[in-house]
Amino acid sequence: MCGIAGIVGSEDAGGISYDVLHRMCQTLVHRGPDDEGLFIKSGAALGMRRLRIIDLAGGHQPVFNEDRTIWVVFNGEIYNFRELRKELEDQGHRFRTNTDTEVIVHLYEELGPDCVHKLRGMFAFALFDEQNRRLLLARDRLGIKPLHYAQVGGKLFFGSEIKAILAAVPELSEVNSQALLQYFYFGYIPDPSTAFSAIHKLPPGHILEFENNEVRVRQYWNLPEYGTYSPDSEEDCLDQLEAKLAEAVRIRLIADVPLGALLSGGTDSSTIVALMARASSKPVKTFSIGFRNADFNEAHYACMVAERFATDHHELIVEPNVLETIDTLSRSLEEPFGDSSMLPTYYVSCLARKHVTVVLSGDGGDEAFGGYDRYRIHLQERSRYPIPRWAGSWYRTQVYPRLRYGVPGRNLAYSLSLPWSERYIEAVSLVPAQRNFALLAEDFVSPFQGDADPLSIFRRHLAEAPASDDLSKVLYLDTKTYLPGDILTKVDRMSMAASLEARVPLLDHIFLEWVTALAPKWKMGGEKMGKGRQKYILTKLAERVGVPAAALHRPKQGFALPLLHWMRNELKELVLTLLLEPRTLQRGYFSEPGIRRLLDAFFRGQTDDYHEIWRLMMFELWQRNFLEQIQRPDAALPAHCLTPLPERVG
Repeated sequence: MCGIAGIVGSEDAGGISYDVLHRMCQTLVHRGPDDEGLFIKSGAALGMRRLRIIDLAGGHQPVFNEDRTIWVVFNGEIYNFRELRKELEDQGHRFRTNTDTEVIVHLYEELGPDCVHKLRGMFAFALFDEQNRRLLLARDRLGIKPLHYAQVGGKLFFGSEIKAILAAVPELSEVNSQALLQYFYFGYIPDPSTAFSAIHKLPPGHILEFENNEVRVRQYWNLPEYGTYSPDSEEDCLDQLEAKLAEAVRIRLIADVPLGALLSGGTDSSTIVALMARASSKPVKTFSIGFRNADFNEAHYACMVAERFATDHHELIVEPNVLETIDTLSRSLEEPFGDSSMLPTYYVSCLARKHVTVVLSGDGGDEAFGGYDRYRIHLQERSRYPIPRWAGSWYRTQVYPRLRYGVPGRNLAYSLSLPWSERYIEAVSLVPAQRNFALLAEDFVSPFQGDADPLSIFRRHLAEAPASDDLSKVLYLDTKTYLPGDILTKVDRMSMAASLEARVPLLDHIFLEWVTALAPKWKMGGEKMGKGRQKYILTKLAERVGVPAAALHRPKQGFALPLLHWMRNELKELVLTLLLEPRTLQRGYFSEPGIRRLLDAFFRGQTDDYHEIWRLMMFELWQRNFLEQIQRPDAALPAHCLTPLPERVG
């Protein structure tokens, strides 16, 4: 695990120096505190920061082929590297190290860019082929590991984080207004956009080739068709599910450093811990956090699971300094990010890093097995009230505008009046709040209509979904947007802030391809299995492997925070200061009357729109703590971007 960065230009390209490459890598020290590798030759500069996981002594990067004409820097883990190494050695390739990284250069010698098809794992890598003067960038199938790039003149810059690119070309800090509007709608910026116009994310399951000053991006993997397979019986389905997930867990236990698991006490993480305990000869180290507010404290469920599987459990009940933590994290986040669960993810990562270097997590289960409540609400409960298209249009255009805000059922009726796909997209966006309060300035929003509408990318994914049923379509949508843009970004950034590697067995692509093909009834239970029961077959597996029933059969809580309480108390002054100061309002993003109406209704207890307020707060903190710093006249990254975050927990 590490962070990678580099520059590739023509063979006589100027301005590529060790100083610039080192500066880029310095922004990634938190991703790899153990080692730095820099290599420049023939107009190509590849650098990395390493967190030692496998082959502690011999895994220095870049890694080369036999004649040193191909070299690679790599972030991630290849779980089938031993099998690949044997195949390559049988074909005559010679290995100098015991790392998983080295299989990539030899696979490339055999297969060229198609080498990615053979890799099983999480990865982002940059490979330079000196003879063909080709740079190959690749990102894993689900987007577990990040990779960014920008083309400036005749050079291509890349980095695990945007900060690395800005360290070399600070003039690329011009913001992407359309991407910022996407942030306001979704709380994150979907691939391939970033907050900066000239910098792009390489989408999951894609490769980029840079050759002859031309950038070519193409997709090498996508989810297969949904719902094409249904096992003969529930027992048969469980047998296959258990075998496939157990394998995905087992291959992720390979490490030359201490390893553990993040344990929330929910279905996903508890099932992973159960399978880890079965595969491990020693007690599994598990980590959880809780809050003194009982409504948000899941720690007792985690303890229950830890006791059941005799883990070496570590728990921390935190009373964090929220102001200090969000200030610290917003100084590091290079894009605005509105998922408040990044805070507990950061706290538990800091706790785990005191004991281990690698953890397994349960992320991905909701998108694979239909675990979010919104699936049930929008695809089952609200589908019971079909409204003719003409009647829905009449309500939205003629009735809704005449109803004052706060009339009971006003927003529910609006939602029910929409076609199901629009209803779902609206539910996962800021659309209702913008409609009710007009939070965003008209001059900011109005240029983005038609194809530039923030919702258009979601509509496109729904239209392209390889599925015939509504549940599978929204599972595909969330796997292409919310999973990489929010969930995996949160886990990667917060774990890496603590120099901790997080592995996600539920997103093993071979396992996920099998799950994707399962008929919808196995995910959201069919009529014979309890209609509407979410994550049906995964919950059945959790029961089979011994997860306590009390931990499984309870309301879904997620990795939540007592934000509603904090915003009306500890954070109230910060909320008012951040959102109503002239400094904030003069930027031109917010509508002052709309913001005042939102805050007035919230602090009077008329609404609980704390998620929307948090999203706006984090945007302004990003403006102050990151963007303003890199757009100073000297255009140098501030010191906090060049050093690892402190391990502060509470």
